[in-house]
Amino acid sequence: MHDHSEGHFTGGETVRDIVIGMADGLTVPFALAAGLAGAIASSRLVLTAGGAEIAAGSIAMGLGGFLAARGDAEHYRAERAREQREVVEVPDRERKEVSDLLVEYGLDPIDAEKAAMALSKNEEKWIDFMMRFELGLEEPDPRRALRSGLTIAGAYVVGGIVPLVPYFFIPHATSALPWSAGVTMAALLVFGLLKGRAAGISPVQSAVQTVIVGGLAAAAAFALARAFS
Repeated sequence: MHDHSEGHFTGGETVRDIVIGMADGLTVPFALAAGLAGAIASSRLVLTAGGAEIAAGSIAMGLGGFLAARGDAEHYRAERAREQREVVEVPDRERKEVSDLLVEYGLDPIDAEKAAMALSKNEEKWIDFMMRFELGLEEPDPRRALRSGLTIAGAYVVGGIVPLVPYFFIPHATSALPWSAGVTMAALLVFGLLKGRAAGISPVQSAVQTVIVGGLAAAAAFALARAFS
């Protein structure tokens, strides 16, 4: 008898946070630097403005991720409290909801009713069932909010540094711009490959999608930056 090990991907939330931070980090500072490169000649000024944007952007993005994750946790607690009240105040209705859900999953109505009655004898498990299958909510990790905020902020910083690298070595901003664009597109390509592999999807497809979406976002932001520079 062979052991069966299922290789399901379990890092979805972390990968999502990295994608959010890295994608914005690669495109927004690039667009800002590109717009400035069309108006000023000094790469040093571009780096100063780009660094300030990375600092502000990472804080804003990280705080947004923190608040979003904390909001998910608060929503879960509120919904669980509501379910706890309902299983006490209207238990027959709640058992009927469980029975109906089980029927939707293919159980015979009589068997579903018996299963609902058995499940209702354990109040915590009953509530867990309703949270997951009626409301589609999983209990969030209590450390999720801080971890999400730090991950998004860190990914934004890493992504934001990439398009600024050429400006460190090329003193004239207009000359550094094409290199910045090339480095940014290459980074988006590599990022897409790694994202696809981590998420268990086609790396090539993920890379192409990331380059297209990131390229379009960068181009749109660059056009706006140049228009107002």
